[in-house]
Amino acid sequence: MSSEPMRVLVVDDHRTVADALSLAVSAQSDMVSVGTAGGVADALAAIDRERPDAIVMDVHLHDGDGIDLTRRVTDAHPHVRVVVLTAHVTHALLGRAAEAGASALLPKGDPLAELIQSVREASRGSFAVHPVLLRALVGSGSSSRDTSQLLTSREQQVLALLAQGKDPTAIARTLGISVLTCRGYIKNVLVKLDAHSQLEAVMIALRRRLIRLDHEL
Repeated sequence: MSSEPMRVLVVDDHRTVADALSLAVSAQSDMVSVGTAGGVADALAAIDRERPDAIVMDVHLHDGDGIDLTRRVTDAHPHVRVVVLTAHVTHALLGRAAEAGASALLPKGDPLAELIQSVREASRGSFAVHPVLLRALVGSGSSSRDTSQLLTSREQQVLALLAQGKDPTAIARTLGISVLTCRGYIKNVLVKLDAHSQLEAVMIALRRRLIRLDHEL
């Protein structure tokens, strides 16, 4: 594991916010801020120049869209982790962020300590969504379908860990099972919930109250 500090770029068109995030990053012993960018053009130039390991990305930029920029970044630099910030979440935004290769979607205005920890824990190949944003999407409605016996206890555990943004390898390690077995549980969950993706399965399970965001394993 590299002992070099994580190089973090902040992309936000609100200068005060960008500077505050950059200062918070610089205060960490395992991170270093490589600067800020206020828009798409500035960000692309900074990425080429500074080669960041992680990017904190606002959704709305003065000259473009943060999700579109995230896709461009992850396509060109697969190793870079992008943590997207949003003040207002929608199902469409959530889906776009996941498809663009973002590592995490967080609420803008979250405490700096939580944001820094999320950047630290973000990983390529997984997509973590802050519980506050998921709650905003789930709403108060519930399905009339009887789902009390739909998922086994183990499937619920796997699904709850998916909701925390963990990938199959991490879930298998947590539960003490093989990755192959874990993927089998995920496949069963998708079939039972008639979901086309892991993210969709999480959303369906939350609406039907099959899992809780504060689920402890």
